[in-house]
Amino acid sequence: MSWEHFIYFAIASVLLWAVGAWSAWRNRSTIAYSATILGLLVFFAFILLMWISLERPPLRTMGETRLWYSFFLPLAGLIVYSRWKYKWILSFSTILALVFICVNLFKPEIHDKTLMPALQSPWFAPHVIVYMFAYAVLGAAAVMAIYLLFIKKSGIAAEEFDITDNLVYVGLAFLTIGMLFGALWAKEAWGHYWSWDPKETWAAITWLAYLIYVHYRQLPRHRERLALWILIGSFVLLQMCWWGINYLPSAQGSSVHTYNISD
Repeated sequence: MSWEHFIYFAIASVLLWAVGAWSAWRNRSTIAYSATILGLLVFFAFILLMWISLERPPLRTMGETRLWYSFFLPLAGLIVYSRWKYKWILSFSTILALVFICVNLFKPEIHDKTLMPALQSPWFAPHVIVYMFAYAVLGAAAVMAIYLLFIKKSGIAAEEFDITDNLVYVGLAFLTIGMLFGALWAKEAWGHYWSWDPKETWAAITWLAYLIYVHYRQLPRHRERLALWILIGSFVLLQMCWWGINYLPSAQGSSVHTYNISD
């Protein structure tokens, strides 16, 4: 299996997700579930085959992490649809996944078997996978915030805010687990749990931003629209933590997390 085969798996997956999204709009839940799950299986098959081919987890380069993000976005959408029957969520998750798939198609990266010693750790795969799932769930929360702020015409219902809150709770929980896995990995690889390098600093900022949202929502007189703006701002910080850090001069040569810049 090579990266050149990605386009075939990607097209098949996106088409299946599109069928699932269309079926959700048409109130055909069985087809929506079946098509979306089948698309996820097709996409995960490529990830698994890449894993076998590379003889390492496909998690080293930005392109490889985008694979996981593209996979987890429709999964998060399916979870929301299954729990709250929001018809539009599968459409939004499919569109977002397509964006990241297109980035990978138009900007392919080098994928080889090389894995630096620091990445040859049992904590490497769970740390990144858990983080990617957290990013996808928090991405779904951001989509909900954008929908409530800019698309929904009437007032915000309590149930809709509950959906957003629950997504943040789940995403923040996995974000916390991912940070703990990362700390254990850092201790094994570099001898310390936390070093406050640029990547870790932005990870802490992102975690605190979502914690602020959670606590602000508990205030008796909180403003709903401000809470949604805090959530969107937190997602922007998350993007900075994920890939924006690679373009900061302060991270060049000083961060242990920028090992894949040249890929």
